[in-house]
Amino acid sequence: MLFNSYEFIGLFLPITAVVFFLICRTSRAGALGWLTMASLFFYAWWRPLNVLIIAPSIAVNFFVARRLQALGARQASGQAKAVLAAGIVFNVVFLGYFKYAGFATTVSNDLFGTKYVLEQIVLPLGISFITFQKIAFLVDTHAGRIGAFTLREYCLFVLFFPQLVAGPIVHFRELMPQFTRCTCRFEARHVAVGLSLFVVGLFKKVYVADTLAPLVGGIFQQASSGQALSLVPAWAAALGFTLQIYFDFSGYTDMALGAARIFGITLPPNFDSPLKSSSIIDFWLRWHMSLTRFLTAYVYNPLALALTRRRLAAGKKAVGGRHTTPGAFVQLVVLPTMVTMIVSGIWHGAGYLFIIWGVMHGVFLSVNHDWRILAARAWRGSVRYERIMGPVGFGLTALSVVVSMVVFRAPTVSAAGVVFRGMLGGSGIEVPAIIAARLGPLMGTLGALGITPSAAPGNDLLKLAFWVVVFGGIALLCPSSLQLLRRDEPALAWRANPDTSLVERMPTWQPSLVWAAAISLVAALGLVNLGGQSEFLYWQF
Repeated sequence: MLFNSYEFIGLFLPITAVVFFLICRTSRAGALGWLTMASLFFYAWWRPLNVLIIAPSIAVNFFVARRLQALGARQASGQAKAVLAAGIVFNVVFLGYFKYAGFATTVSNDLFGTKYVLEQIVLPLGISFITFQKIAFLVDTHAGRIGAFTLREYCLFVLFFPQLVAGPIVHFRELMPQFTRCTCRFEARHVAVGLSLFVVGLFKKVYVADTLAPLVGGIFQQASSGQALSLVPAWAAALGFTLQIYFDFSGYTDMALGAARIFGITLPPNFDSPLKSSSIIDFWLRWHMSLTRFLTAYVYNPLALALTRRRLAAGKKAVGGRHTTPGAFVQLVVLPTMVTMIVSGIWHGAGYLFIIWGVMHGVFLSVNHDWRILAARAWRGSVRYERIMGPVGFGLTALSVVVSMVVFRAPTVSAAGVVFRGMLGGSGIEVPAIIAARLGPLMGTLGALGITPSAAPGNDLLKLAFWVVVFGGIALLCPSSLQLLRRDEPALAWRANPDTSLVERMPTWQPSLVWAAAISLVAALGLVNLGGQSEFLYWQF
């Protein structure tokens, strides 16, 4: 069931909420049980088989976690480590079979000339998010960060529908204490904040992301068929998809946070205006924040720590700020970064392009880390550095993100090559026919510069260019939904990132007729444009 569907908005969400608050009057445990059952129904709506596939995984992780807790004080023992390792391996194998078996077959056929054929495997919805969340649960249990828990609490944690399919990736210690403290009573402030977040997210999805989707898709389809792209449509497609996935994921995140808040639950932040970042490091601290947190804690940090210990045991220096040696930097920064981002790429999808995308961001991050070390040596005045490098860093970050999004979106490696060739001007520069017809003699001058009229009318290209300017301006200049609602903690432990000095002076949401009218208008625009249903891009992961 999609968040942006009539079934969810008109039936599931209001019925779930109303029944939840009604049951709360007599039984708090019954209300939480109802929420678990409703979440299970939500997950089974699209394909009931999903429940049968994911249920064994949920059960295995529960018993592994209970076994870890049973070991108690012996958590550091070899037996506890073996149990944890077995649980992690189970989750990785489970995810690997359903998501990557087909890709492994393709790689084998490509590398070794085999002709393996694998029947289509049913991919459980949101398996990547669910798997990472369960791995974090096992690690936290082994580390003693989770107290006693019941099967009912565990199932509610795993299945809570707002974060079930596409995150954020939530820790048990973040979510369950809230359910423990929750009064489970109707609180107007929570409902108002939740609905405001939800309708803003709906607007982003159906009015922005879905407007860009067909315009961007047409150009990438052209590239996929092998047709050359000139400079303008190639850049329009790259910029358009960047904004499409930006508002698609931002919209989903707002809707997830809003749906949870209706029940008095605050989810952790997952999206914080990443296009305003002035470095690729900052970008990843703002884009898919819970995934970055997971990969940092469970991939990057353990690997970097192990390599540091090995290097120190060999009598070599570790990373030491501006005094870091090239060898230490490569071994302790570049290697863990590349491994982490390749894991991120593979997590996003089973295909060569996702691996390439991960490698690209690994390189971007490594260069950014290296620059920070070099800048610390060369720049002594931080004010002057920020004044000069702030705009430069913003431009380089935006360019890096847009270029990498081509690889993320392209259906094939050859299609990505077609788009990149066009972006570099390798397929010429053309003016849409609808514009060329109005330029008259000026086209002769442009022709001398190698700019020729296109055979295609270019109506869709002009629409895309217009929306790129409009929506790009909104992304860069307007406050985010979290900033507007910052006084009501829209996300767990979130603090407004002061992108400009105007953040604190921006109007904030509050219960009033003015804000009610504004949110009602946004809701109306979203509902009017609901029409055809389209999945959120991150639901496929």
